[in-house]
Amino acid sequence: MPRAALTDVLSAAQSGRRGVGAFNVIQVEHAEAIVAGAGAAGRPTVLQLSENAVRYHGALAAVGRAMLAVADAADVPVVVHLDHATGVELVEEALDLGFTSVMYDGSTLPVEENLATTRRVVERAHGLGASVEAEIGEIGGKDGVHAPGVRTRPEDAARFVQETGIDAVAVAVGSSHAMTERTARLDLDLITAIRDAVPVPLVLHGSSGVPDDHLREAVTAGMTKINISTHLNATFTRAVRDALAADPALVDPRTYLGAARTATAREVERLVRLLAD
Repeated sequence: MPRAALTDVLSAAQSGRRGVGAFNVIQVEHAEAIVAGAGAAGRPTVLQLSENAVRYHGALAAVGRAMLAVADAADVPVVVHLDHATGVELVEEALDLGFTSVMYDGSTLPVEENLATTRRVVERAHGLGASVEAEIGEIGGKDGVHAPGVRTRPEDAARFVQETGIDAVAVAVGSSHAMTERTARLDLDLITAIRDAVPVPLVLHGSSGVPDDHLREAVTAGMTKINISTHLNATFTRAVRDALAADPALVDPRTYLGAARTATAREVERLVRLLAD
């Protein structure tokens, strides 16, 4: 199946009050697991590659082409998305490679600079038929606008969308990146207020820290794209540990990575059903 456009996948989900799982890729086993899980659930998904993961691989091209190949072989719609890119050069490289969606993250910049740069990214991406996600904010640090306690004002989100032309907007409503415990509590009233103020789908970052029932409530309140990374990494790593503990003599990485891929696919299927059914 041809790789999917983010706008098409999110628009269909938004109209049906469903969520779309967006999962981060570290290596090819992640991509294979995510697509297998989404296929088993019969739902679209988003394969995401962060700027940090690109840095880990040393370059975008090899891992990016692997993601595109996995997406093209899927039997459900798959968006191939660049996540949290702070450099325009990386965005342009992803678009040239064939990614169907990019997230430009200018949230640490002054607002006017963020607006201007995001507009340029939108013009470039839309010219190639790709979608753009972005976020507003001036908060520094690793978590940016998703640091604990930070919240997006509906009027700021509405202005940002209007002045940039982005296709999806990431908002801060109580989640935080890299949480290993699922204890985050979201501001559901704020989600609804932003949804009512903004014409494009909303994106929840840091969803690994949000419990299952609360994720469903967030989708009902107005969230559409649900980004999950750390939770899947924990599932993957746990399966590797279990396989190695069960056989201390094991040396073939296909055995323990295969077990991790299978466990991750099952969890993706469960999460996709949770968000969309």
